[in-house]
Amino acid sequence: MRVLVKGAGVAGLTAAFELATRGAAVTVVETRHSLGGNASWFAGGMLAPWCERESAEQSVLDLGRNAADWWDAATPDQVTRAGTLVVAAPRDAGELDRFASRTSGHRRVDEDEIALLEPDLAGRFRRGLLFPDEAHLDPRQAMAALHHRLAAMGIEFRFGADARLASGFDRRIDCTGMAAVDDRLRGVRGEMLILRTPDISLSRPVRLLHPRFPLYLVPRTDHHFMAGATMIESQSAGRVTARSLMELLGATYTLHPAFGEAEIVETGVGVRPAFPDNLPRVEARESTVAINGLYRHGFLLAPAMARQAAELVFSHDKPLEPANETDRQRPSA
Repeated sequence: MRVLVKGAGVAGLTAAFELATRGAAVTVVETRHSLGGNASWFAGGMLAPWCERESAEQSVLDLGRNAADWWDAATPDQVTRAGTLVVAAPRDAGELDRFASRTSGHRRVDEDEIALLEPDLAGRFRRGLLFPDEAHLDPRQAMAALHHRLAAMGIEFRFGADARLASGFDRRIDCTGMAAVDDRLRGVRGEMLILRTPDISLSRPVRLLHPRFPLYLVPRTDHHFMAGATMIESQSAGRVTARSLMELLGATYTLHPAFGEAEIVETGVGVRPAFPDNLPRVEARESTVAINGLYRHGFLLAPAMARQAAELVFSHDKPLEPANETDRQRPSA
């Protein structure tokens, strides 16, 4: 079976992998001239289904709990399994209790254990939550590693190409995100910073709770840190706004004053596609299967969505029909 995958973001790459491992001859077409530059490129890379349950439905946890295993198998040595640490300033202790009440898979940690987990945060926070089964990766390195593996498997990549000109395929997988023609989609703008400071080391993502300006900080190599958290209802892909920049920098300074002297290596904006309920969908129309609406859960949910799409494509005994695990799980969420 010949399958065309439209889009080389996280949805397209994971779909290509699932299809190829089932025996499909896969071609990936991407309008950009190289890997990256899409919403996936500006992601945090947190594989944190229990933390995300605080503001998401149960299906996000159910679909994302095996994401770290998938990425570990597909891209060896890319996943760090150190958990997630959630902290709050003493004045925001109520935020920590609220977060704990809406999540599971955590245990409470005191000031001494926070110091053992993250020595550079010693004495800064009295209480926290540790989610030991969560993980993280560097999205750019993971995408590059997956692209390299797919190419080694014989998958053809056509960058700078128009998928409308491609012919001779049995199935098409539409993973084009906001470029898809779907009136149900809306854009959710996420802004990020990459900072560098040799004065701080972190072993795991740290989430700082605040009633107005929550922050997540994800460690990357060579004392680089990705800071993010903004969710703005906008399809504008313009540069980071002054307000967001000040809020993110202020939050990182609250986490540790050494970030006040950090270098701003990069700022970036990704517009994430979302359906009204913020849940992803895998839908079939004629010979096309669409994966979309990953919202802020791209690396977390893409593997499960890719598996659903591959199962639809290889349902030889019946015509393509919509199959959406999140729809089936929503009544129990």
